Amino acid sequence: MRAYVVTSGRWSPSRNTLDHITLISLTASAAHLRHTHLNPEQRSILAALAGGAQSVAELAALLSLPVSVARILLADLLESGHIITQQRITQTATPDRTLLEAVLAGLQQL
Repeated sequence: MRAYVVTSGRWSPSRNTLDHITLISLTASAAHLRHTHLNPEQRSILAALAGGAQSVAELAALLSLPVSVARILLADLLESGHIITQQRITQTATPDRTLLEAVLAGLQQL
């Protein structure tokens, strides 16, 4: 299906806060919200999220959609209260210098 049909002709999301690794999950009230105004792709996203949080990239791959199209659909679901975003999983502590030096030494020995 053509992307402009799925997105109703829109080429950018209403929110630009969703990157590839943003985690998406259902809101507590998602099951009680109206789904009749959602397109089939948005319903598929909600079904995929029933099993737990997934990243934007994972959802796009699961639905065989370009990430740009998935971001538009997800922004709509975010505005309608069906989904929420969670913290990224990439936030980590600053690496230890000793550990990095040991890794570098190991790589140099290869």
